[in-house]
Parts: sequence; structure tokens; C-alpha cells
Amino acid sequence: MPLDLHTLPKFRDGWGYLYVEHCRVEQEARAIAIFDAEGKVPVPCAALAVLMLGPGTNITHAAVKALAENGCLVVWCGEGGVRFYGLGIGETRRADNTYHQARMWAEPAKHMMVVRRMYEMRFPTKLPPGLTLKQIRGMEGVRVREAYARASRETGVTWAGRSYRRDKWEAADPINRALSAANACLYGLCHAGVLSAGFSPALGFIHTGLQTSFVFDVADLYKAETTVPAAFRAVAEGGNDVERRVRLNCRDLFTETRLLERVIPDIEYALFCEKKKRPPKPDADGAVTPAGELWDPGGEVDAGVNYAAEGKEDGRDNAGESTDGLERGVDTLAVGGEDGDVRGPGLGDGAG
Repeated sequence: MPLDLHTLPKFRDGWGYLYVEHCRVEQEARAIAIFDAEGKVPVPCAALAVLMLGPGTNITHAAVKALAENGCLVVWCGEGGVRFYGLGIGETRRADNTYHQARMWAEPAKHMMVVRRMYEMRFPTKLPPGLTLKQIRGMEGVRVREAYARASRETGVTWAGRSYRRDKWEAADPINRALSAANACLYGLCHAGVLSAGFSPALGFIHTGLQTSFVFDVADLYKAETTVPAAFRAVAEGGNDVERRVRLNCRDLFTETRLLERVIPDIEYALFCEKKKRPPKPDADGAVTPAGELWDPGGEVDAGVNYAAEGKEDGRDNAGESTDGLERGVDTLAVGGEDGDVRGPGLGDGAG
């Protein structure tokens, strides 16, 4: 029986993220299990949004397959999640949101609309319409500075400014290391949300030039209320291993603020997305298939249909299977070359 995609767990119902290091990840039943020196921990990955793999981690092919089938994003990162190396793919099947994001990104007027809205979402009230982008950035700088100062006052942790270098991690003071570790957790969560909803992590509006620019745009909506207080609280607790403690603080804070439930609606609001989407077309058995559409100047038309077929209902053969796209192209298209030869899809030059 084909899988009904409407029954799959939703991103907003997930756990958020899980960071592991110096362990082995294997498939167990239809989920995964983490093995280390202390034993085994089963992980129901259907409820997990992102798995962050730190140094010393081995993962089996079967485990990666199980994670992908359950829609869990896999991220390979540095110790404590502070460096990003690579990632697997999410489970999104539709490209509608990617197209919409690209249109908003490519048109300067619409791009500016999104920039203003993403800044405005960080303030308790709407921004005056006459502000320039430079003035808005100045207001944002004041807001961030006040967030650091407030957290410093509340926790008693000294704050001398944001300063760190990736190549000299231990040279940074504890609060800067804690902030970097906390932000890495937030980036992983937002990255999973961006991919889960079918948006592009590269098409940033405020940030540009990186494959994760849009992830930074989204994460900046939440830093003042999540990673900043979590980092200062972790440092105020004292002791070593501040990176581990701030990850635990972030986990609890993300749960308390129900951040997973907010990420995708906030993205849709920021990009002026319409709520109504074209529903997938059921196949002959009533199951929803990810066939997609074909581009057409008058609007998309259904894919998986043989538009040249005769005597078939909806372009499907008697067995209810969609006819092959290559066969469709060969049957309907042949182009004469300059020398009179015949060329078509799948045929070499001069084929008869």
C-alpha cells in the first residue's frame, strides 16, 4: 500500500535536535541506536528534526537510510556543534516554496519587503515606514546590544563584546564559546525547518553569499530570546564543559518556547506566502504521488500524463501506470538537423 504522506510526523511535533560525539550510530528496527562506552541508547528518529554528528562519530549506511526515511536532517559538525561541515537532505517533495522564495529574492522591491518584515519581526512594534535600511540596521544593533547587556545584568556574567576565532577556539572567553555553541544548535534547528518546508537555505535576504544565508536570517529572529539567555545562564552556572551545558540549556529552552512550532509559520509570514497550495493529484489507487507538474506558459499542467496517448484515460495505460516520459518525448518530437538528419531525445545524430 503506498504511503500516505499526510500521516508522516510533522516538523513542529519533533524533538528538535540531538548532538552526539565519540559514538557509533546504527539502525535498530525502523529507528536508530547510539552506542558508546556507557552502552546503548535507542533513538526514535521519526520524532527527531536534526541529528548533529560531532567528532569521533561513526554511522552506518543503514542508519543514514533510516534517518532519511523518517525525514531527519543529518548534519556533520565540529566539536560542540560549533563548525558546520556538511548535511544530508530533508524530506520535502514539493518545490512551491522554493519558487516563491526565489521570486521574492530576485525582485528588488519584493526583496526589500521581506528584509523589512524580517527586521520588524524582531521588534515589539512595527517600524516607521520612512526608515532607511541603514537606520533599521542601526536599530537592530541597539536591540542586540541591549539583549547582551540585559543577560549580563541578570546573570552577573561579565560581557566585553562578541569576539572569537574558529581557529583559536580555546582562546575565546567562556561566554563567547557558549554563544557560539548555542547558536550552532539554533542554526541546526532552523536549517531543518527551512528544508522541511521546502525553502532554500542559500537564498538569504539579509545575509547573502553562503549556502546557509537564509538559515542565518531565520535564526536571527530567535537569538535574543533563546541562545543569548541560554549561553549566559550556562556560564553563570560555573564549572568546565560550558559547551555541553549550553547545549542542554538550549534543548530545554527550545522546548519551553515551542520553537519548532514557530519556525515554519514565521518563515511563511516573512516571505508573504499564501496559505493555499495546489493539492497533490491522487493516482489510480487513490494514493498521493509526488509526480509534480510540467511548466507551461499558461500555468503548470499535470506530470505523469502522456499527452500524445490515444485510447487511454488521463494518459494512463490499462494497468493504471503512468507512461514513461522518455517514450512520450520520442513519440512526439523529432527535429531535422541542418544536414537533413533526424535528431530526437535518446537518439544519436543521424539515427534513422
